[in-house]
Amino acid sequence: MLYLMELWESIRDFLATGGDVLYIVMGVLFLMWVLMIERYWYLTGAFPKLRNDIIAKWDARKDTTSWYAHRIREAWISEANDKLNARILLIKTCVALCPLVGLLGTVTGMITVFEIMAVQGTGNPRLMASGISMATIPTMAGMVAALSGMFFATRLESKVRRAKEGLVDSLPHH
Repeated sequence: MLYLMELWESIRDFLATGGDVLYIVMGVLFLMWVLMIERYWYLTGAFPKLRNDIIAKWDARKDTTSWYAHRIREAWISEANDKLNARILLIKTCVALCPLVGLLGTVTGMITVFEIMAVQGTGNPRLMASGISMATIPTMAGMVAALSGMFFATRLESKVRRAKEGLVDSLPHH
């Protein structure tokens, strides 16, 4: 229990040092991970059932060679592809947004430094240090968030592509 209290204190100190922009980074990061977990769940839980249903419908068809049958096959593949790629663009947007929000923290932190310099002058480096921390910590947090998201988003896209290719290969066209 003591460990959790110390961890909470560290997080609270980090957020206080980095400024309010860290809460925005945290919100974007949370949204990004919720979306990625949902996509992983869909790929491992819901999509295999949909894939099996589509394969069963295709195998149950008597006509798999006509132009009409090929259009039906393409439509089923397209619908499955749309479901596979749902929210991928939003995940990529969150990945791109993290460093931008971090840069917003840099700007607000530097404004704080300049305000301190205008009021106190440049003689007190201790006062300026808090503004510089407020400028650098959100940038670092945004970059770390983007890097973690980029790695998993790329893996997710690869899994989606393989799932679609597997479906296409499972529906032979003659």
